[in-house]
Amino acid sequence: MLLLKEPTREQIANLIAAYRHTPFTYPDVGASRGAPPAGWRVDHNRARLGAGAATFERARTAFERWAMFDVGWMRLCWPEAPIAAGTTVALLASLPGLWSLNICRVVYTIDDDDGRVRRRGFAYGTLGLHEARGEERFLVEWDRASDAVHYDVLAFSRPYSLLARLGYPVVRVFQRRFGRASKRAMLRAAEGQD
Repeated sequence: MLLLKEPTREQIANLIAAYRHTPFTYPDVGASRGAPPAGWRVDHNRARLGAGAATFERARTAFERWAMFDVGWMRLCWPEAPIAAGTTVALLASLPGLWSLNICRVVYTIDDDDGRVRRRGFAYGTLGLHEARGEERFLVEWDRASDAVHYDVLAFSRPYSLLARLGYPVVRVFQRRFGRASKRAMLRAAEGQD
């Protein structure tokens, strides 16, 4: 939803409540657990955050606060929301002369440790009030064999609204911009700079 002025907290809360139980806008719900479905635009961003258990714990703690959205021009409404399947959130982006409000719901979470790799993550999917349709998976992982800690984002999407279809090249610019900014936000958090 594109707006000419920033919505109030109450307006955002009302929209989140209105979309809380609506269906997802794409058929392959949960597909970001594996290979994205054919025919969708795929974005994959990965960044090394550092090494070791302490780095993983800083990244995991930041992750729990939705720190991947601390990008300046976009914010999550609201970071106190739990990362749990069924949680509905809004993403509010400040664009030149406009505001974009998009509603998503957490599809699944990841919290596993196979003894070799420790992972914490989640995916959310788009609801009817979103410019795109698709799913995005966020993951922090620590590979004990290499001691490397990575942040990984995998998304598949297509334009949803008429405006997004007409302005798809611009949508793609902002999707790529978010990928880069999200990696920087998590790198700052893992280094203890947030």
